[in-house]
Amino acid sequence: MAILGKRNSLAIVRASQPGLYLDGGELGEILLPGRYIPAGLAPKQKLDVFVYRDSEDRLVATTEKPHAVVGEFGYMKVINVNPQIGAFLDWGLAKDLLVPFREQEIPLRVGDWAIVYVALDAQTNRILASTRLNRHLNRDTPAYRDGQPVSILVTAKTPLGYNAIVDNAHFGLLYKSQLAYALKIGARMKGFVRTVRPNGKIDLSLDAVGYKRVAPLTDLIVTALKMSGGKLAFDDNSSPVDIRQNFSVSKKAFKQALGKLYKTRRIAFLKPGIELLENESWMPSAKLKS
Repeated sequence: MAILGKRNSLAIVRASQPGLYLDGGELGEILLPGRYIPAGLAPKQKLDVFVYRDSEDRLVATTEKPHAVVGEFGYMKVINVNPQIGAFLDWGLAKDLLVPFREQEIPLRVGDWAIVYVALDAQTNRILASTRLNRHLNRDTPAYRDGQPVSILVTAKTPLGYNAIVDNAHFGLLYKSQLAYALKIGARMKGFVRTVRPNGKIDLSLDAVGYKRVAPLTDLIVTALKMSGGKLAFDDNSSPVDIRQNFSVSKKAFKQALGKLYKTRRIAFLKPGIELLENESWMPSAKLKS
């Protein structure tokens, strides 16, 4: 059965002039308008579509991907405000996403960007957004282990650092003392749990801790050296921003990995840059971030 506000894999029932009708189960047949039909469609192929309601409140499907589905948080721009209804967001779809006035923590204006939660209204069964984030965060103490990888959505800058939503469910904090550069509100990234506090809040890091971060990083650096002919312009004097952009780690972690490689005589420092000392065949064990 198709789920409203989610991505679904649906079978084609029949073709018509407006497009394809898909099997929505208990929701009935759902139209996929012709402009969204993918080229080279194979017979009996199921389609990955997002199901929502159009401006006339009819169930429709689209192959476009919204910035967030029901049950997720997203960062979206206000493109219109109706003084009778609320604000409308660029959702990434043909139809904009409504934030009713009752769901606005502070009034939204055209041009604003906002972190919102996408929900299905219990009374109208329509998809809407809310900036009242606390209503939709899980307040139970999460069962994360220290060092566990998680997905992060940066939501706000604070005196301590940056608030973040963890795995679309929990509240977390990235301390500025642990960061090499400023983060962008709305940025999605991989992070790690440092610890879970008794109040359920999560202390986060952008880097794994200890050996878990150093061992994979040494492989990544060696692979990068092999891909570049045995030399790299990066060393322990490189800027934190350049290191993060190219290796997705902090400068501290990068220096620890270089130290391990140097002690095991796998690299030499060129000042600037590093050189691979081994004469190995190219066997990449990791991929450098593009």
